[in-house]
This record gives sequence, C-alpha cells and structure tokens, in this order.
Amino acid sequence: MPTHILALLVGALIDLIVGDPEWFYHPVRLIGKYISFAEKWAKRDNPTSRTLRRSAVLVAVSTVLVTACATALALYLLGLLGFWPRFIGMALISWMCLSARNLADEAEGVRRALEESLEAGRKRVGRIVGRDTANLSRREILCATIETVAENLTDGVISPMIYLALGGPVLGMAFKAASTLDSMIGYLDEKYRDVGWFAAKADDVWNYVPARITALLMCLAAFPLGLDGARAFRTVRRDHANHLSPNCAWSESAAAGALGVQLGGDHEYFGKTVHKPTIGDNLRPPEGADIRRTNLLMFASAGLMLAIIAAIGLLIG
Repeated sequence: MPTHILALLVGALIDLIVGDPEWFYHPVRLIGKYISFAEKWAKRDNPTSRTLRRSAVLVAVSTVLVTACATALALYLLGLLGFWPRFIGMALISWMCLSARNLADEAEGVRRALEESLEAGRKRVGRIVGRDTANLSRREILCATIETVAENLTDGVISPMIYLALGGPVLGMAFKAASTLDSMIGYLDEKYRDVGWFAAKADDVWNYVPARITALLMCLAAFPLGLDGARAFRTVRRDHANHLSPNCAWSESAAAGALGVQLGGDHEYFGKTVHKPTIGDNLRPPEGADIRRTNLLMFASAGLMLAIIAAIGLLIG
C-alpha cells in the first residue's frame, strides 16, 4: 500500500479519536492569517471593483501555492531524519485535513443545547452556520444542524480524503487552503463579492466531483443504518440542484431523503432573506435524534470512502 494512503488511514483514526481539540494550534489558523494579510493587500489604496476582482485571483492562487509549498518543505525536512519522522508528519497532516469528529461533536453540542432551551440551541448553532440564528425555531435549528453536517461531510471529510489519496498531504493541504479561502471570503455580499469571487468559484471546482461521490456514499451507507437509502437515491436525483451552490444540495438531499425530512427553504443572512428551494419531502418534523442519525450517516459514509481508498491502495501496491 502506498505510504500516503497508509498515512491517510492513520490520520483518519487520529481524527476519530482526538478530533480537533481547542488547545491545538491548527495550521488553518496560519492559513487564515495569510488570507487576512492578502485580503488587506488586495484592498489597499481603495481599489476599484475591477482591480479588486483581478487581485482576488492572486489572493486565492497564492494562498494555495504557499500552503502546498510549506507542506512539501516540512515533509522534505522530516524526510532528512528518516522514514518514520516523515511518515508521522504525513499522518499528522492527514489528520489536520479531516474534521469528522469535530463536526459530529459540534452537531451533538447543538442537540444537547436544544434540550436545555431554545435560546441555548440558537446560540450553539450559531457556531456552525452562517445564517442569522436569533429567531430560529426548534425545527429550523434542527434542520440547520442536519444541513451543516451533510454539507460539511463533503468539504470537511470526503473531499480531503480524496485529495489526500490522490496527492498525499501536499494536495490535501492545498485543498484545505482552498476550503479555508471559501469559508473566510467566499461570500456574495458587498464586503466580499469582489475579493472573494474567485475563491468561491475555485471551491466549487474543488468539490464538484467529491460532492457527487459523497451523495452516492450517503445513499449506500443509509441501508445498513436502517435509514431509507432508496428514498435517499430518489431525493438526490430530484433535488440535487435545489441550492444556490452547484454542490451543496447533493449531500443535503441524500440526508433529507434518508431521514424523511425537508431541508432548505428561506434563511436570513446579515439581516436579509435569501430565498432557497426546499430539499426533500416533509414526511415528518425533524427531531433531536435526527442529529445523531446524521452523524452516524456521516461516519458510515466516511468509513465507506476509506474502505474504497484502502482497497485501491492494496490493489496498486
């Protein structure tokens, strides 16, 4: 089995056990600092919309290249110390690219907070969604959490697994940089529209194929969990385009179909209502247990992806 795939499997195990502890200084923070610096550079001297949009390309490309080069340099230096230091570095970087445990913990935190009170649920879900949460109902909080887990299964778990398998930690961290760019500046509001347009488009490209693979994995993983995998397939076929993003509705529709709930619809962002199509059928109201079911669906889908990667790794030697 190729070393980078074995390192991915070890990294995934570390992520499952450790997650993303708050005390750990994650490399994403360094990427975020560079993005903030590059954004300020792009906005220097009151640029016009046209020049800012040109600078946006340099901001995005430089962030990915700097991250990839720094990762390659770190692994090269570790390689000078021998095989095991380099392998340990590869495994740790693979772990840093994945966020399954952290995503599940945050979702479970929303479920527990919602059991305490509606206001506590609103505050907790605000940690993981970008929409306004002050007036969310119980149903909206549950749906927002399910949507977040389903959406982030693509860009926080399956996509990095695929890129780690294809190009090792260097490509994995390059994807992580692109994903961080999108989460920081890839918005359509007035503040980020010009400086973040390229980051948003690039993120769509990075996740285009993985989003579709994720939906398929979720449909398959639903069967052994006792969820409705057949309905998940039907919902994905019908509702995969029901989102402003070309990728998000693939995994969200798989989750909605597997659970038998309706997601999507209108949301408020920064005080403005954004109209979105619904996803799935309103067969029953969502319940707290659906957060746990979605987490299980996420872990099962990730496990299936790892099994496929490991099998391919064994075949290619």
